[in-house]
Amino acid sequence: MTDFWKNKRVLVTGAGGFIGSHLVEALQHSGAQVRAFTRYNSRNDPGLLRFLAPQDFKALEIAQGDLRDADAVRQAMQGVSHVFHLGALIAIPYSYRHPAEVVESNILGTLNVLLAARDLGVERLVHTSSSEVYGTALRVPIDEEHPLQGQSPYSASKIGADKLAESFYCSYSLPVVTLRPFNTYGPRQSARAVIPTMISQALSGGSIRLGNLDTRRDFTYVSDTVAGFLKIAETPGVEGQTINLGTGVDVRIGDLAQQIAAIFEPPLEIVVEAQRLRPEKSEVLRLISDNRLALEKLGWSPQVEINDGLRQTFEWIRENLAHYTSDEYVV
Repeated sequence: MTDFWKNKRVLVTGAGGFIGSHLVEALQHSGAQVRAFTRYNSRNDPGLLRFLAPQDFKALEIAQGDLRDADAVRQAMQGVSHVFHLGALIAIPYSYRHPAEVVESNILGTLNVLLAARDLGVERLVHTSSSEVYGTALRVPIDEEHPLQGQSPYSASKIGADKLAESFYCSYSLPVVTLRPFNTYGPRQSARAVIPTMISQALSGGSIRLGNLDTRRDFTYVSDTVAGFLKIAETPGVEGQTINLGTGVDVRIGDLAQQIAAIFEPPLEIVVEAQRLRPEKSEVLRLISDNRLALEKLGWSPQVEINDGLRQTFEWIRENLAHYTSDEYVV
């Protein structure tokens, strides 16, 4: 661990989310003073930041607001040197139901972050993309030059946000970099994602209920993803670039489900539910990263093998099963 982050003032948008909460924790442990931007709600709910150690939570500065509110974003960015923009509406099924809200949050919200970062002169803005912008792989592994395909309103909104970030680098020399994680998993992730869905259903008994079993994904453990965020923020000379973050290995969802089901005796049944199937043309069938640029530019490579990551995720969900409702389809 370097002293790069010691006493730096940092803003994390989407700090109450899965990756955001782990990133906040890592920044604090690296010596940064962190301001966490979370979406306001009347319950004063900090999201997954509630799982931070009490001393870490107490040291955290929380700024509540909405990314669509330019003034709230600008106020939250005052006085910080580095910004990690993770805030977004990320659920693909939700984007089918409410595309306008997703576009407003992800594109207009990103525009507000970019404008504030430009005007306030931040040293580095890390913009978070998604492997979903690639759509179903046209060639594998998927490098950063792969065509972008908007197969869902969510992926289209992220393509728009990514291009806005690119335009601010080209037009204003904004020191923005774009990190494009493939499927991150680990402790604290909600049942909106497939791995916590499978594990929480299995621990609750009964069957494992999924959508398309033949899709393939490149799963990255959350500590590796967070390490990538820190490295891309620290590394000089990568401004304006987009860098993939993935393991370079893909796994069939059905095979992963069988691996989890086999832990139990007798092995659990795996059921395909119609409500979990995405529209045929919208389903992304295969994502597998080409991560050579991350190694070359950032010195980053994944450290956690999927079996170890699954074990750690399984143990965390087992200890926190009350936070999951396995009998509901979470969008």
